[in-house]
Amino acid sequence: MSPAQFFKCLSDETRLRCVALLQKQGKLCVCELTAALDLSQPKISRHLALLRQCGLLLDSREGQWVFYQINPKLPDWAFPILVNALTAIEITGQFQNDLERLHHMENRPEMAACG
Repeated sequence: MSPAQFFKCLSDETRLRCVALLQKQGKLCVCELTAALDLSQPKISRHLALLRQCGLLLDSREGQWVFYQINPKLPDWAFPILVNALTAIEITGQFQNDLERLHHMENRPEMAACG
């Protein structure tokens, strides 16, 4: 992945919010990201597919859920950028709202079926 591809992937606000939550939480299901960002499932899925195609995210099926996480095989230069971006994003009201919605989500995948 080139730096230009990396930054292009993160240049969209929805994708950046997804990556920030994944950086903070480790891995999340599509339904968790949908609830946290308060956006439609098709919109979140479309952005996750783009992030997966560019190599920034990996997906894995666990039972009936598909979880996403940051690709651990990203170039070494990418990780400090993600850490610094998360540090900057964490102080925003929007990120705090996203986390709040995530933490208050009912029926999270580890507890029940994810629609």
